[in-house]
Amino acid sequence: MGMSVTISAAGVQDAEQIMKLQYLCYQSEAELYGDYAIEPLTQTLDDLSGELSTGYALVARLGDEIIASVRGRVDSSGTGHIGKLIVHPRMQGHGLGGRLLDAMEAHCAARLAAKRFQLFTGHRSESNLRLYRRHGYATVATEPVSARLSVITLEKDAAARNFVASA
Repeated sequence: MGMSVTISAAGVQDAEQIMKLQYLCYQSEAELYGDYAIEPLTQTLDDLSGELSTGYALVARLGDEIIASVRGRVDSSGTGHIGKLIVHPRMQGHGLGGRLLDAMEAHCAARLAAKRFQLFTGHRSESNLRLYRRHGYATVATEPVSARLSVITLEKDAAARNFVASA
C-alpha cells in the first residue's frame, strides 16, 4: 500500500469528509434495525461542524482520506462519553476502531481528567459489542427504545483503560 494510517485531532475543516464517512458507515446500522431516520444519518453538516468546534474528535487518515473517526467529551462528573466510532467498511477488521478508541480514552483521561468511560450501541450490533468488551467495557444498562431496538450502555473505569482482553 505504501501509506500508513495516521491518527490526529479533527477540526471543523474535516466536517464534510466525516459527514460523508458517517453516512456511509451508518447505513449498515440503519439496515440492521430497519430505521433510516437514526441521528447519524439525519445530522446536518452545520450540526456536525458545531459538534467539532465545541467537542473533541479524532480521525484516522490514509493519505488525505479520512477513513475512521470518533468523538468524545467529558462531563462534570468525570465521565468520558465516547461516540460515533466509525471505520470505513473497506478498512474494518484492521484494528483501526480499537486504535481510535484507545486514543480517545488516552486524551480524555490525560487532558480532561476522565474517571470513567461510557459508550452505547444497539443490541444487534455484535461487532461493536465485541470491540467494546475486548477493550474492557461492561454492560451497565439496557434500555428498550422500540420493538426493534434496545440501547446497551457500556462503561469502564479510566484506571482500566490500558486493559485489553484477549480475543
